[in-house]
Amino acid sequence: MGLVILIPAAGASTRMRGRDKLLEKIDDIPLIAQQTRRALELNIPVLVTLRGDMMHHARKEALAPLCNPSLTLKKIPDAEEGLSASIRHGVGWARLKAAKAVMVFLPDMPDVTAADLRALQAAHQANPNAIFRATSQAGEPGHPTILPARLFDQLSTLGGDAGAKDILQSEGYLPCPLPGEHATTDLDTPEAWQKWRAE
Repeated sequence: MGLVILIPAAGASTRMRGRDKLLEKIDDIPLIAQQTRRALELNIPVLVTLRGDMMHHARKEALAPLCNPSLTLKKIPDAEEGLSASIRHGVGWARLKAAKAVMVFLPDMPDVTAADLRALQAAHQANPNAIFRATSQAGEPGHPTILPARLFDQLSTLGGDAGAKDILQSEGYLPCPLPGEHATTDLDTPEAWQKWRAE
């Protein structure tokens, strides 16, 4: 197995003040379903990590119509630890798949398209041992990122909500520019959603 995709969807959406950003609808489709569907277009295994509370059930229900054999949903018990918990579980799953790398695709970035994911996939295929990080067209670092298997031991010990930030800083990465602000537009607040929809 080469590349697999991790979608960390176990966050609490606290900055949305009672709303769940991953259930915000775009063209009548919840964001989490839209982004998972885009990931599945690559025809490689996709893992979505979920919380263990009522938010888990709503997100799981939003994903139910996808019904794809490449899709795995995993409820993680330590979601409160932040993004690193999803990465740890994702790495464990990637190892079971004998994956050579994992793409971490944050689901709250609605501008990232299947074509963007394919661009990252192609970059990985050309250089499978490299770390890749999507950037804006102007070069600003963003997401998704691709982390090769040589980093899995380090990723398995991550803690906190910073994800793989320290590893990216110490190891460096190859940029993969995406169109416009695709790689840097994330929607964490009601105001961000309002502005994005208006634009």
